[in-house]
Amino acid sequence: MLESLPLYIPFIFALTTVLTLILFYWTIKNSNSEKVQQYSIKILIGLIVWLAIQAVLTLLNIYSSNIEYFPPTILLFGSLPTIFIIIGLFLTQKGRLFIDSLPLINLTYLNIARVPVELVLFWLFLNKAIPELMTFEGRNFDVLAGISAPIFAYFGLTKRKISRKVILLWNFICLALLLNIVINAFLSTPSPVQKFAFDQPNIAILHFPFSWLPTFIVPVVLFGHLTSIRQLLKYRERLIKN
Repeated sequence: MLESLPLYIPFIFALTTVLTLILFYWTIKNSNSEKVQQYSIKILIGLIVWLAIQAVLTLLNIYSSNIEYFPPTILLFGSLPTIFIIIGLFLTQKGRLFIDSLPLINLTYLNIARVPVELVLFWLFLNKAIPELMTFEGRNFDVLAGISAPIFAYFGLTKRKISRKVILLWNFICLALLLNIVINAFLSTPSPVQKFAFDQPNIAILHFPFSWLPTFIVPVVLFGHLTSIRQLLKYRERLIKN
């Protein structure tokens, strides 16, 4: 099925993954902590190694050939480790110092990567690699987060014409949009818990390079929203105390 995909689809998705990596590195590099800045290259190397590991696992058909397992192998070896890292960052003091040092404006611009992701998902649907419900013609409205991100970054954080309360609300809405597509994608993927799209399931994420979506892009975007929400809530608390 995926062998017949037009080459521009995996190529553009690979470029989107690189874009996400660059935007995330740009965010870390612009940290207000010199220590975090010093570690930025090491973090970048770690992320590249992670992407390489996921590429190898996918190309070895670890994800696509074990669809009867529970939990799904892509969840077990791809998504869950990133979730545990995010949880660890929020639970540890050093992790929270790292989180609070990241610039909110960079975290907001990070969401731009969601626009090409949604275009790729639509092309994958047209080529019968994912169900319609995972596109903006179905249940996925995540593209709105990507389109609106530069507006909130520029007018809200550069020009300060949008209040922090509104930016906080935007982050909650975009987080909900992300969770919506993640849940629908998970329940559309061939596995013992599949609930949707049996006629045209979500098989793309089990193949390279699209496995980078749940194992890298989604965790990075999730981390960005959680970090932004934490920073905005702390800002709101300071205003109340003052």
